[in-house]
Amino acid sequence: MKIDSTQPLEYSTEQNRLNILGFWIFLGAEIMLFATLFTSYFVYENRTGSGPGGADIFEITPVLIETILLLTSSFTIGLAIHAMRIQRTKAMLGFFAITLVLGAAFLGVEIYEFIHYYHVGATLQTSAFTGILLTTLGTHGAHVMFGLFWGIFIFIQIKKQGLTPQTANKSFIFSLYWHFLDVMWIFIFSFIYLKGMM
Repeated sequence: MKIDSTQPLEYSTEQNRLNILGFWIFLGAEIMLFATLFTSYFVYENRTGSGPGGADIFEITPVLIETILLLTSSFTIGLAIHAMRIQRTKAMLGFFAITLVLGAAFLGVEIYEFIHYYHVGATLQTSAFTGILLTTLGTHGAHVMFGLFWGIFIFIQIKKQGLTPQTANKSFIFSLYWHFLDVMWIFIFSFIYLKGMM
């Protein structure tokens, strides 16, 4: 394997560069998935039938907590990648761990939120609005959960193998995924929650 020392570690081999390109293509498909969910949401957001609407079920406090947790985790994964690039493995693992803890806390608040929706009668079967709302939020939440497991595996690999072109590549690709989830959350926060509370 030929390593290009003029490139950051995550780009240092031809395979690494191809992996990153392939992941950008994958994120393009993920964007289409979320674009479909958002389009469906906008079509069904006023079709509440006899069920509650957004203004009836959305609570600002958990949504703000979720937003702060996810934005902060996006910042810490950025710090982890910076630490990786300057060969500070311990600092990288610390920021990586903080990112995963923040992601788990986000999921915890989201689970609380889903329980609240159930108690106020907003289920998948209640109306078209609640169905697409829970599908959209659940899809994002499932992506976060997948990211947590993926991140844990990468964390363990770095602990065992140290920083190599392969572990750096995996970490960088994970950071792209995590930033993507953060961007999708900003759309959810702006166009679902804030719009729904008005």
